[in-house]
Amino acid sequence: MQPLADHGQDSYVGHGRLTDRVALITGGDSGIGRAVALAFAREGADVLCSYWKEDEDADETRRLVEDAGRRCLTVAGDIGDREHCNALVQRAHDALGRLDVLVNNAAYQMAYDSFLEIPPDELDFVFRTNILAMFHLCQAAVPKMRPGSTIINTTSIQAAQPTPQLLHYATTKGAISTFTKGLAQEVAERGIRVNAVAPGPIWTPLVAMSFPGEKLAQFGEDTPLGRPGQPGELAPLYVFLASEDSRYISGEVIGATGGTPLH
Repeated sequence: MQPLADHGQDSYVGHGRLTDRVALITGGDSGIGRAVALAFAREGADVLCSYWKEDEDADETRRLVEDAGRRCLTVAGDIGDREHCNALVQRAHDALGRLDVLVNNAAYQMAYDSFLEIPPDELDFVFRTNILAMFHLCQAAVPKMRPGSTIINTTSIQAAQPTPQLLHYATTKGAISTFTKGLAQEVAERGIRVNAVAPGPIWTPLVAMSFPGEKLAQFGEDTPLGRPGQPGELAPLYVFLASEDSRYISGEVIGATGGTPLH
């Protein structure tokens, strides 16, 4: 993709807010996931990054985390598979010693002129990847999390303002917002907080592969800030939600939309 996304590698400065914590980040090979992995590492956390099949991208994420002096495991596979989700949680817990933060970030989207054109197998894949995987991962992770742990889900402005061309993606993002608010109420008694980040137009490989060139050329221009956001600009929000700075915040969906209202 051109220009390359900014993951914060030249700008993010850590302040020890996640020292010796352990995070599992899905979709950690690129985009928002890579930016979050980098920021968490610079804040002192070890990370396990799950990804689908982009080995070279995952290797670059691991290099950035290790350059920050922290441990990084990268694990390929389909998070739509429940057994794979269970294995991810178990490996993070066993290899890194604990599990404090789960970032459900992985997602798939593709644009179509009409929802009538969406192939049935893609409908199944999008729902398995974007929302069912969150149920699998959280069911595996919550019993292993200590009080003070956090879950951060990535939803989207599409949950509130769906684009017809992305209807299957947008529908899963609406489900993620609901899932976040409901799960937060149940796990509060365990001392676990659950929140979500709702990005607007963020310049990531997922976007670059989803739209034709003429659409990409105008991507993000319709926001009040007049441009797309960069993954590195969202990472501090994930750090905030993972840290003690947000200890009285749970069940919230926080927008990072370039000024476009979520509602």
